[in-house]
Amino acid sequence: MNLIVLSIPIFFALIGLEVAWDQWKGRNVYRLGDTLANIGCGIMDQSSALFSKVLTVGAYTAVFFWAASWRPWELDGHWAIWVATFVLSDFAYYWAHRLSHEVNILWIGHQVHHQSEDYNLGVALRQSVLQKVLLMWVYWPLAILGFPPEMFLTSMAINLLYQFWIHTELIERLGPFEWVFNTPSHHRVHHGRNPEYIDRNHAGVFIVWDRIFGTFQKEIVQPTYGITRPTESFNPVRAQWKPVADLWKDLQSIPGWADKLRFLFAPPGWYPESIGGPQAAPKIVGPQTKFNPRPSSFMAGLLLGRWVMLLAVALLALAAEKTIPSWQLAMALAWVLVALAAVGELWDSRLDRVRLVIAWFADLCFIPVMGMLVSGPPLAYAIWCLLALVSAGLTYWAASLRKPAIL
Repeated sequence: MNLIVLSIPIFFALIGLEVAWDQWKGRNVYRLGDTLANIGCGIMDQSSALFSKVLTVGAYTAVFFWAASWRPWELDGHWAIWVATFVLSDFAYYWAHRLSHEVNILWIGHQVHHQSEDYNLGVALRQSVLQKVLLMWVYWPLAILGFPPEMFLTSMAINLLYQFWIHTELIERLGPFEWVFNTPSHHRVHHGRNPEYIDRNHAGVFIVWDRIFGTFQKEIVQPTYGITRPTESFNPVRAQWKPVADLWKDLQSIPGWADKLRFLFAPPGWYPESIGGPQAAPKIVGPQTKFNPRPSSFMAGLLLGRWVMLLAVALLALAAEKTIPSWQLAMALAWVLVALAAVGELWDSRLDRVRLVIAWFADLCFIPVMGMLVSGPPLAYAIWCLLALVSAGLTYWAASLRKPAIL
């Protein structure tokens, strides 16, 4: 039972309520392009987890059984053991989270979550496909101590569910509750790129870890959200890949293998003296301009329709995980990646022949992908063909209206 997947309807319902609140208050904490990119990153995270869990869960389980041969105790399902599992899992999460901010090679697996320049419940879904793999070793001491995999996985799922609600500007301060628990105010600090906020408040559930280990920061000024090296794209596939590309580019610019190796394990912003030395985070001065491409209302509506189609396929693939062959599941999820990239690139206004062809390719492959995921009468295939044809035709029309030269 995947608690995160089961909670998806609740996530969307709460996001809908926050959007309604945002419209009522006129705060403009939501932008459609950014929100679709955030959820797109979440789709990629959950999709990749269908395969990466073989490694992450398998490794934890292997360590658990390896240590059982010499471990003189066995932990049962007593409520106190569950509490201990939850608290120690959160303690391990604090260190995994902190390391992901303080080590370059680990930062590429967490940076995606911080890319959004907005702060809302949708940002909570913006996750990296690499993070679980890069940081799985931090939790192995729990396996060695004898905490069973099912207890650990359930505790971590609850931990992540808790963190959903703290991604909001709707809730201000919560008084004494903030002495012990992580809250929206604490986590807004964590997402700020203000120099005084960077690498602070790494807690998952219990903020006491930050207070104990000296990484706590109270919210003083309104944070400016995002990262110091902006992504400047609403394409979730590009967002996932850019941290890796940036790291590789930096490595190529550093002379000498010793400094290259040191760079991989140094904090973000560290560079050897040979290329200028460490770089401090820029100060926030004056109003900040967000990346905000604005497609026409027609194009935005069209891309939203394409996005709904890919979301339907992603949810069907997640639901069919155990009922279809792995190769079919992989093909369906590969289609989702192509469809996400097409929507993101078109939203960014990168309208050229290559991107238009990618969008058409996604439309064409929609038909066999739906055939793999849903068994239905011939009429169903006719409907899928019609949807694909309408999507391809409207995309061509919208692109020709926006920039005829590409056609």
